[in-house]
Amino acid sequence: MSVFLIRRLFGAIVVMWAVATLVFFMLRIVPGDPIAAMLADAGGPDEIAAMRAKLGLDQSMLVQYFKWFALMLEGDLGTSLYGSHQPVTQIILEALPRTLSLALIAFVIAVAIAVPAGIISATRRNTATDTAVSFAAFLGLSMPDFWLAILLIIVFAANLQWLPAIGYVPLSEGFWPWLKHLILPAIAVGTAFSAIIARMIRSALLEVLKADYMRTAAAKGLTGRKMMLGHALPNAMIPVITVIGIAFALLISGAVVVENVFAIKGLGRVLIEGILNRDYPVVQGAVLIVSAFFVLSNLLVDLLYGVIDPRIRYS
Repeated sequence: MSVFLIRRLFGAIVVMWAVATLVFFMLRIVPGDPIAAMLADAGGPDEIAAMRAKLGLDQSMLVQYFKWFALMLEGDLGTSLYGSHQPVTQIILEALPRTLSLALIAFVIAVAIAVPAGIISATRRNTATDTAVSFAAFLGLSMPDFWLAILLIIVFAANLQWLPAIGYVPLSEGFWPWLKHLILPAIAVGTAFSAIIARMIRSALLEVLKADYMRTAAAKGLTGRKMMLGHALPNAMIPVITVIGIAFALLISGAVVVENVFAIKGLGRVLIEGILNRDYPVVQGAVLIVSAFFVLSNLLVDLLYGVIDPRIRYS
C-alpha cells in the first residue's frame, strides 16, 4: 500500500508539472501581447518596451520558465500583471474558499439526490417510478446550468424572496448567511451531476442484482434492505466512486458560468478573467491549483477502491 501511494504521489507531481509547463508555453505561443493590451493607446513603443522589461517579459521563454519554476518551488506563484499587481497566491486564496464552498454544497446536494434516485430506479426497473426517475435524470442533464440558475433566481429570489440572488458571505460571518447564499448556485451546478451519478448507480446496481451471490443471499432469507445495503450497493460503488471523484473535481473548475450569474468571484471566474486579460501568472497559478484538485481526487478515488472492496490489493 505504501509503495502504491508513493508511486501515485510521484505520478501526481509529474502530472502537475507537465500541466503547468504546457500552460506556461501555450500562453506565450498564442498571439497577443499583454503589455500592448494593458497600455492600449496610452503607450508608445518606448513605454511598451519599458513595461515589458520591468515585468521580465523581454527575456526568452526558457529564461522566464526557469525563473517562474524556481519561484513556484518556493511557493511563490508570481504577481498579477493587472490591477493592483496582487500576488497570485493572494488572489487564489481569496477565490478558492468561495469555489470550494460552492463545490461542497453542490456535491452534497448531487449525492443526496442521486443515491436514493439511483437505488429506487434500479429496484423498480421498467416501472412507472423508473421511467419518472429516468426522465428527471435526462431533464437534469439537458438543462444548461446558467438557464437553471436564472430560473432559480426568478422563482426563489425575485418572486418568493426566500434566498438571496447574488453575492457570497464567508463562513466566518455565520453558517446560515454562508449557506443561504450558496443554496441556489449549488442547486444550479449540482443538478446535472446528480443526474449523471443517479444513472451510473442505476446501471451498476442492475448489473450487481443479476449476480449469483445476490440470488444466494435472497435464498438465505435476507431482506431487501439488507441485500441492498450489505451486498448490492457496496459492490456497485466501484464505478460510481470513479464518477463521483471526477464530478467533484469538475465542480471545482466547472462552475464558471454559475459563478458569474450569482456574482461569486471564485476560482473559475478568476481563471476566465486571467485568460481574457492574458494575465500569465494568474492563469498559470489557477490552472496549477485546478490540476492539483483533479490529481488528488483521482488519488483519493484509487485509495477508496481498497476501502470499499477488500478484494482489491495494492502492490
